[in-house]
Amino acid sequence: MPIIKSAKKAARQAEKRRSNNQAIKKIIRGALKDFRANPTAEKMSVVQSEYDKAVKKGLMKKNTASRRKAKLAAFAKANNVKMAAAKKAAPKAEKPAAEKKAPAKKTATKTAAKKPAAKKTATKKAAEK
Repeated sequence: MPIIKSAKKAARQAEKRRSNNQAIKKIIRGALKDFRANPTAEKMSVVQSEYDKAVKKGLMKKNTASRRKAKLAAFAKANNVKMAAAKKAAPKAEKPAAEKKAPAKKTATKTAAKKPAAKKTATKKAAEK
């Protein structure tokens, strides 16, 4: 068991990370098992998405996920799974020029107005002496 406070904290963090990583791996294995039992395009998409999430979270290297997805695609091809065309998001319609907001105009700051006043008082004091 760790004795130093920082070592105790590191041990707690490692345990949390380990349990999170195990949960993610379990989800991937379940999705993969489901796909292999009944290969469909939707299930393949789910497995690929889980691999991508694992890469994003740092659980797996990018090339490892890529290799596994390629193997998955080969399995799908062998089982005659037809991939649906990727749905492209419709581009957002731009607002007409009349509705676009004009850039905000810059206004004089209060500090700029105070500076000349400070100079006047200094000159008045100098003139009084």
